Amino acid sequence: MEALILHQMSRPCLHQTTLVVSNLSGAAGLQKAEAYGVPTATIEVNNSISNVSERREEHERRLLSILNQHDIEAVILSGYMRILSPHFVAPWKGRLMNIHPSLLPNYPGAHAHRDALADGATISGCTVHFVDEGVDTGQILAQREVEVLADDDEHSLSERVKKVEHRLYPEVIDRFAAGEIEYH
Repeated sequence: MEALILHQMSRPCLHQTTLVVSNLSGAAGLQKAEAYGVPTATIEVNNSISNVSERREEHERRLLSILNQHDIEAVILSGYMRILSPHFVAPWKGRLMNIHPSLLPNYPGAHAHRDALADGATISGCTVHFVDEGVDTGQILAQREVEVLADDDEHSLSERVKKVEHRLYPEVIDRFAAGEIEYH
């Protein structure tokens, strides 16, 4: 998220971060956004609702409400570590993007670096994709490779991939904002 804001501040571009939302109060991303003057919102999951489906639905209803209140045109996920339901995804199809730290379809899910290392991968990287109803299964928009080094652990691989993510994601969002990328 910070890389996106810094990109927007460093050059003219067609997109602007107008709201940063987290499901965790005190998230570093909220503090960074506030430091750059970007409005923030925290939509915590209501754990007092015992039914998981109802809890998720209530959380996403509040999330959709805040996005509508702020006239958000596209949702750019960056560290939002919750799987979004089809109910949430449907109205945002083609306007909901994510970046994932692997070369999808390889190593989807929350542990991409661990999975790549366990598999003995020699190449990893990152993928920008539209979000669909699956987990990291949406239309791939761009990918960049990163070599997996013999002495890599999850942290070292993550740090190298993150540097590539910070360049690729803003580039893809620029192309999307310019109308060069469409949902199929």
